[in-house]
Amino acid sequence: MNQGQQHQFVEVSRLRVGLYVYLDLGWMAHPFPLNNFRISSPEQIDTIRNLGIARIRYSPEQSLPEALQELHPDAPSGGLAQTLSQHSAGAAQTEVANGEAAQKRWREALSEQNRSLQQCERRFAEATRTYRAALEKVRLDPKAAADSSSHLVQDFLSHVVGDQESCIRLLSEASGDRASMHSINVTVIAVMLARALKMSEQEIADVGLGALLHDIGKIELPDRVRWRSDNFTAAESRFYQDHVGQGVALGRKMGLGAGTLLALAQHHEYVDGTGFPLKLTGDKLSVAGRIVAMVNRYEGLCNPNNPSQALTPHEALRAMFSQQKAKFDAEFMQAFIRMMGVYPPGSVIQLNDERYALVVSVNSMRPLKPRVLIHDPNVPRHEALLVDLESEPGLGIRRSLKPLQLPAATMDYLSPRTRLCYFFERAREPVFSESSMGILE
Repeated sequence: MNQGQQHQFVEVSRLRVGLYVYLDLGWMAHPFPLNNFRISSPEQIDTIRNLGIARIRYSPEQSLPEALQELHPDAPSGGLAQTLSQHSAGAAQTEVANGEAAQKRWREALSEQNRSLQQCERRFAEATRTYRAALEKVRLDPKAAADSSSHLVQDFLSHVVGDQESCIRLLSEASGDRASMHSINVTVIAVMLARALKMSEQEIADVGLGALLHDIGKIELPDRVRWRSDNFTAAESRFYQDHVGQGVALGRKMGLGAGTLLALAQHHEYVDGTGFPLKLTGDKLSVAGRIVAMVNRYEGLCNPNNPSQALTPHEALRAMFSQQKAKFDAEFMQAFIRMMGVYPPGSVIQLNDERYALVVSVNSMRPLKPRVLIHDPNVPRHEALLVDLESEPGLGIRRSLKPLQLPAATMDYLSPRTRLCYFFERAREPVFSESSMGILE
């Protein structure tokens, strides 16, 4: 608080145009651009009264004399005028300075947010191009394909190895082919999970390369059976399952290591023996195979061949845990849920203050408070800042929703993805949050 200012309280029912008020709320809990301002219209008074607070702080020194005279009709008008004359110039300067400072912080935060997103999207595009180029080399130059793939995985590891915390970031739907998006998604999540399990750098590399190339055998299949369908005939199902053996054969030609080959061989095997092609169980599965199989299943539930059958990320995790838990290693499943959070990126949620939001980024080390895009009709979507729930103690997630449960305006604003696309993002200290737009005194 600036020296010389005296704050008092007034019941919201007695508010007047011209009072300089302070909203002791997070900045996203109200529609005003600042938490402290001079009331300029009856509509602003109505908005404040609808916030559900009984009384509010105000500054006599920064309020207009007419408003103070209305609020305190028995006070000597000369005294009020004298007080205002002493402080009006400084108050006006303070108000302008506060507004300019807030706008500067907003612009800086928005610029940093856009820069980070553009960097993620650029790296994702580079990764998909590298992956497609590797696939094109597999038959004619398998060693070169292996080198390209290994370099890509090493680049991925640079995001997660070391003390720097990393996030899983939701991107706009990829413009590339589905096979590339699926393989990159599985790789991103599998590498993050291997790191969360405190595996060695070489083990993480094996998991990453196995995840990237797990479907490589599909290049030997006819187009009609490359993606599993409930309408497959028995013969088509056998054709589809052949991609596992085809992938292992190609992996051997590429000179892949044993850990990576096991991931290719076992990415459809489950610990309860219900997978394929060998129906292996429990300890017969490698660590890399168990990780890739679990992540592959999650990605398949979120991004199925038929988009109308897609589950939200929250639903996919819940289905895997409640209905398919026996298929997966219990320790790995617990680590997976801890890493992704109960509401993974791409989840549509309702906050405890009734607002709707889209989960955009989850810090793998601190997943319970993700970064979210909140529907705010007063802010254009392209200017909306992500809110880090970790920095907002009073703000939490109430429930998960299907996109079709959203009001039309919210659906347009949040634009939930038809297909999910994930990539790495460096975790950062929040540069802007609801509380950072708190009282500017």
